[in-house]
This record gives sequence, C-alpha cells and structure tokens, in this order.
Amino acid sequence: MKFSQLVTRIAGDGADAWRTHYAAQAAQERGEDVIILSVGDPALSTPQAVVDRAVAALRAEDTHYTGARGRDTLRRAIAELHARRSGQTVGEDEVVVTAGAQNALLTAAMCLAGEGDEVLTFDPFYATYPGTLKCSGARLVTVPLRAANGFRLDPADLESALTPRSRALFFANPGNPTGIILSAAELQAIGEIARRYDLWIVADEVYAGLAPGGHVPGLATTMPERVVTLGSLSKTHAMCGWRAGWMVGPKALMDHAENLLIGMLYGLPGFIQEAALAALDISDESERKTRDYCSARAALMLKHLQDIPGTTVLAPQAGMFLLLDIRGSGLDSTAFTERLFRTQGVSVMDGGAFGEQTRGFVRLSYAIDEAPIIEACRRIRQFCEGLASAS
Repeated sequence: MKFSQLVTRIAGDGADAWRTHYAAQAAQERGEDVIILSVGDPALSTPQAVVDRAVAALRAEDTHYTGARGRDTLRRAIAELHARRSGQTVGEDEVVVTAGAQNALLTAAMCLAGEGDEVLTFDPFYATYPGTLKCSGARLVTVPLRAANGFRLDPADLESALTPRSRALFFANPGNPTGIILSAAELQAIGEIARRYDLWIVADEVYAGLAPGGHVPGLATTMPERVVTLGSLSKTHAMCGWRAGWMVGPKALMDHAENLLIGMLYGLPGFIQEAALAALDISDESERKTRDYCSARAALMLKHLQDIPGTTVLAPQAGMFLLLDIRGSGLDSTAFTERLFRTQGVSVMDGGAFGEQTRGFVRLSYAIDEAPIIEACRRIRQFCEGLASAS
C-alpha cells in the first residue's frame, strides 16, 4: 500500500530520537526503576483554578463547536499577556488560538512558504522543527549556532544562508535544547537582515515566561509588520496535555491562518479555552512558580553534573533543559543515550535529534523533583566513570 510522503516530511528525522523516551515511559508504566529526563513536561500540577474552570465549563455543556480563530475573550487575554511580555500592543484580531505551539508552528509554516520557497531555522533546533517547517513543500535551510561559539549567533552565517527564495526565519527564544536567550544585539542583527532580504520572522516564545523577569528581548515592537510570535500555556502553567497555544501577528496573516485552521482544527474546544482564560487570569503567579521551580532545579542539576569524566555541562539561561557535552566519553551521542538507559535506567535525548551542531551532546530536562535529579546525576556519573575506567 502507498502512503502520502507529507506525513514522513512532518515526522522528520527527529522522530526516531524519541525511541528511548518511549521505551522509558513503557518501563516506568511497568513499575521499573527508571528516571525520565527526556521530555519537558514539568512535574507540577495544573493550577486548581484552571481545572475547576474546565470542569465547570463541561458541566455547563460547553462541548459544541467554537470559532476557528478562538473566542474573543481568550484572544483579548492573550493580547494582554503578549503586551506585558513584548511591549507590543495588539488587538484581538491579531491573535489566533491554536492547539498548542506545535500547531501554531505548523500553521505559520504553511501560511508563509510553499513549493519552491526556502525557510530558515537555527541549528540546533527543536527536534520536530525540520519536518514541520518542510510540511508545505518548502526547502529547509539551517544556520549554524556553533558549539565552539557557545551556540551564539554569528550574523554572517545567517546572511550567507539567504537566497532570493528565502521567505522566513523560525527560531525559539529561549532556545531548546540550549536554553540560550538571544541577546538584544543578536536580535537587532536578525532584524536588519530580515528588512534587507524581506523575511518573515517567527519567534517561538514558549519558554519566554521562564526567562528572568518572565520575558525575553524581541523584535515585535520594532518591526510588527513582519514578526509572528508563538506561545502556549504548556510549560509556564504546567498544561502540556491541554494543547492551548496561539499566534500573534499582522491581521492579514491571522486572517490567512484562520482559513487554514478551519480545515485543520476547526476551533479549540470551548472548555479548554475557558481553562486557558483561567490560566491567564493567574499568569504572573503561575509563571513565577514554574520559573522558580525550574531555576532551583537547574542549579541543582548543574551542581551534581560537575566534574564527571568525559563530559562538560553547559549552563542554560532559561527553560527546562541543559546540554551535556559527552564528546570526551568515547561514545557518540546515540550510543551514549541508548547505553545509559539500558544500564542505568536514565533516559536523555540524543543531541543529534536537534541538528548537526549538537551531535556529541545529550539533552537533559531538569523540570522534575529534586530527589530524582540527584539520583539521575549519580547514575550518569557512575556510567561515565565506568566508561573512563574501561578506556
């Protein structure tokens, strides 16, 4: 039987990197002694006020069709949050509600580029970016953020990657897997290049609420006509499974996105939109709680990963992940990931899933409780000491 190649494009090569994670989940469900550091799903409960609002909406029979663009009340609340984070004042007609940030990314990709076009993203990137950004038939071009440069942007690398077919630049800020926040100077350079080459800029700010002060530098205020901002409640409000996200951008683009969402999503369920409203009502408090939780655990993991043979740990600026450089261990990142899980019961993500620049690294999530962080680091140390003694 034959299948469409579109699904293969969307899945991308990064889909294979989840095999160890899924194996770890299955082992955990069987009651085995495993520690999962391979996913950014915070070990926090969704705020009770959010759950109560959803339950009340369900009991009130809020289970019918909703508008594809999202309810006015929710879009206004998202616009207010966006204004607090970015300083850009937008109206509800410049907001579209989506089923999480992944759906927002897919929607933006399909709206901004097509066959014969090129879209760009930084390498390293989130594992699903390549397949998602190529879904429209556009060619993906990666711009290296080199490990030797601390995964910081050299604007010359971006400019040299551009061609007359370049249409949009997609990136996460803070980054995943690096946890790096693009600086104001880096963003200014991006903005100047975008104007010069007539590029759209799509800023995935899912982790922005976890950055110091709850926001990151951006370009939305200085070039609103070409910047699209993606966001969600998954990370900041411990709502990964609720699938509540959004796009903010020029009205003409949001009109275009609405037409696509009519055929793809046809409206986020009403009771989830009501839950999202409740979450935004307590946004400052919830973000602060999650930010403090992650910051403390990042410091704890950094402390316990110091001086492990064959490795170097990179301190993140924000988010839920850090990178461990394992190039001195004697294993490539795929073998390291598989053997660590098989022998120690600790699942991490192979850095190769995030691009060429992070081959030889593994990504660890620190958004879990303190005791498993300490135990996972002990097991990683034991594993690496065994590798060192055998060499």
